[in-house]
Amino acid sequence: MTTPAPTNPAPTSASAASSAAASSTASTSAAVSTGTAVSTTAASTSAAVEKKPASEPPVDWLKPVKGAIEGIGSYVRLTGDTVVWLFRPPVRFSQFFQQMEFIGVQSVFIVSLTGVFSGMVLALQTVHSLRNFGAEAVVGSVVAISLVREISPVFAALMVTARAGSAMAAELGNMRVTEQIDALVTMAVSPVQYLLSPRLWASLVMLPLLCILYTCVGMAGAWVVAVEWLGVDPGSFLSNIEKYLEPADLFMGELKATVFGFLIATLSCHQGYYADGGARGVGQATTRAVVQSAVAILVANY
Repeated sequence: MTTPAPTNPAPTSASAASSAAASSTASTSAAVSTGTAVSTTAASTSAAVEKKPASEPPVDWLKPVKGAIEGIGSYVRLTGDTVVWLFRPPVRFSQFFQQMEFIGVQSVFIVSLTGVFSGMVLALQTVHSLRNFGAEAVVGSVVAISLVREISPVFAALMVTARAGSAMAAELGNMRVTEQIDALVTMAVSPVQYLLSPRLWASLVMLPLLCILYTCVGMAGAWVVAVEWLGVDPGSFLSNIEKYLEPADLFMGELKATVFGFLIATLSCHQGYYADGGARGVGQATTRAVVQSAVAILVANY
């Protein structure tokens, strides 16, 4: 009788272990897949949130008005500080004379050139207009009063604005963006007293003198055109000037020139002193200084 071979239990145990390992691997893969799916879903949700356009802030319609009020306030404050420093020691005469030379002496040529041609054009048109009425003898007084009261202070101030006012704004703006003004503050030197007050003093002194120069060269040009070229009697030309031109006219012109000098210096210094934004900001400040000064001159002339 044949005895059956005993069964080996080892293979059964190995098969069970293999099945357990496979189940564990499958569970791990499922967990990883689930985690990946959750991560992908979260990333998609985040991307959707990021792509959602943000709501734009409301438009501030009063921003230009607020900016204008702030600009006026800073101008008044800086101008007040500059005026106060005019009468406080120490008086920096070197800076004062340097600015007089820059604003006044260096503007002599351009003021003289424009003055000559303004007087010549004014005399030419006046003679042709008055000759139709036989009144060309009064051309001297007409030109003199026009130059003294209106043309000389306005045109001289505009020339100084274009040449010196723009330079003041550009120079101060460059000093601001390169932190030279901050360096003065760290050395316990008031930049208003050191930089702005001498420019204001020089403008107040030199603009009336340039106005007188403009009037003189303008009358010289008018004499050449009216007397030398168009045959107006020189005696009548001079006598009518003496007859109709009064000291009050000269005083009015000088007063206007002084006010215009104040406006040029304060507006140009204000724009340059608060310039920012590098070279572009300095250019914009210079442009604003020239435009604001020119507009202020024409408005104040009225």
